[in-house]
Amino acid sequence: MSTVEHHAPIVGTAPSPLTWQGEEDTRAFAERLAGHAAIVDAFIALHGDLGAGKTTLVRHLLRALGAQGRIKSPTYALVEPYELPSLAAWHFDFYRFDDPKEWEDAGLRDLFASEGLKIAEWPEKAAGLLPVADLDIHIAVDEQERRHVRLLAHTARGRELLA
Repeated sequence: MSTVEHHAPIVGTAPSPLTWQGEEDTRAFAERLAGHAAIVDAFIALHGDLGAGKTTLVRHLLRALGAQGRIKSPTYALVEPYELPSLAAWHFDFYRFDDPKEWEDAGLRDLFASEGLKIAEWPEKAAGLLPVADLDIHIAVDEQERRHVRLLAHTARGRELLA
């Protein structure tokens, strides 16, 4: 075995970039992520341009965790809560977030301090207010509509999600 095989991934790194050829690959990744025990209290930050597939990933992840009914983007609502069979989850979309006062007014500090899965799209719009993400997922789309995905773990929980 090589040295790399003996050690867990270093914080902030992933084994290698991923390429999702289509939505089926996104679904398969979401199902693997949902299978980790660490998901129940994780904070996952999603990065990518409009149309990169962030909401699609969230939809597949929440379905894999048992969500029923419509799963929609919280672009206008800022947050959508989900009571799943074994955990609570919140899907945040900070795309239209421009006033830090909204953070307090919406009770987001309390949500991020509570137990449960937190998934945030456009986290850079709330920079300085959010805790450190356990896992950053960066999605970029190429000319053939493939998704190139970079995973960055920032905590032990994030590393567990990548294991």
